[in-house]
Amino acid sequence: MKKYFFKAIAKINKLLLPSFTKRNLDISNASKIQLAIIGWRAFITINSLD
Repeated sequence: MKKYFFKAIAKINKLLLPSFTKRNLDISNASKIQLAIIGWRAFITINSLD
């Protein structure tokens, strides 16, 4: 159940949240909000793959 929940959220994230790798964002110059989005996407991705 948990895995399906995170997979659904991962699909929603892919549609709604921006992709910073496509924008060539330098992490050292990222704002706090951008870092929070990166962390959130990483957390969801890790949990959807388990």
